[in-house]
Amino acid sequence: MTKIWNQSGFLDSDTWVIETDEIKAGEGERAVVGLDVFLDAVEHSNENGFGVLLRPADDVARLAPHLDRIALVAISFPAFSDGRGFSQATLLRQRLGFAGEVRAVGDVLIDQVPLMLRTGFTSFAVSNPVALARLAENRLPGIAERYQPSAVPSTEADGFSWRRIGGRGA
Repeated sequence: MTKIWNQSGFLDSDTWVIETDEIKAGEGERAVVGLDVFLDAVEHSNENGFGVLLRPADDVARLAPHLDRIALVAISFPAFSDGRGFSQATLLRQRLGFAGEVRAVGDVLIDQVPLMLRTGFTSFAVSNPVALARLAENRLPGIAERYQPSAVPSTEADGFSWRRIGGRGA
């Protein structure tokens, strides 16, 4: 079972459906389509509020001319060891200035959620049983040290470890 979580908790309902050959958005649902399908659709439509699915090898820059027409970018994590989605989220937020919802989908583990939040993710499609339980208990792990800037400001850590004078980071 997959549930959608954001920093306010689990959502009671979610209208977004990632479309595949077998699954299509129904009445009252909103489609999330792959990058190529989106680019074809946006060229032939005046609609807004699109949902786009980025796979690890997709070029985020292809979305740049259409960001004002996108409501949700779902970034796929086919395996927990594939970190390209972190870079895609950072590029969306920092370089392209995307302000809409960025959702992690796929193999989302509890240990990755704080790092995903730092790179600009705002929601998570969670199916991992451990992650579901920990999020339900509001037990999100923290980040004690930071080694690079983030797309979203963090107040948990006290600056970058290599910039501190004295203390643990010196």
